[in-house]
Amino acid sequence: MKLRMSPQTVLVLDAFLVQADDWKYGYDLSRITGLKSGTLYPILMRMAERGLLETLWETGEPGKPPRHMYRFTPNGLRFAKASVSAHAASRLGQVALGLYASLGLVEA
Repeated sequence: MKLRMSPQTVLVLDAFLVQADDWKYGYDLSRITGLKSGTLYPILMRMAERGLLETLWETGEPGKPPRHMYRFTPNGLRFAKASVSAHAASRLGQVALGLYASLGLVEA
């Protein structure tokens, strides 16, 4: 599955992993991740198009606009767990390499 793993995408995946079975509102995800809507919603759309998220329009009280909700599909949950773990391992490796270089143990 192709999904660009930008730092912003990793933030979104990580936010979904907290209580992964729960439906989440875009507004709440924006607050959790600190991403603006122009960044967040395209990521959510790509994730939904690739079958990682299921979406639902929640119709609330009369006079209030419906709200879009999102949650992982089973494939999305597996993808997120693997991707966030791989990203964390990659970042840890970069940090370790920088530390080794600063100690003169490897060439930078």
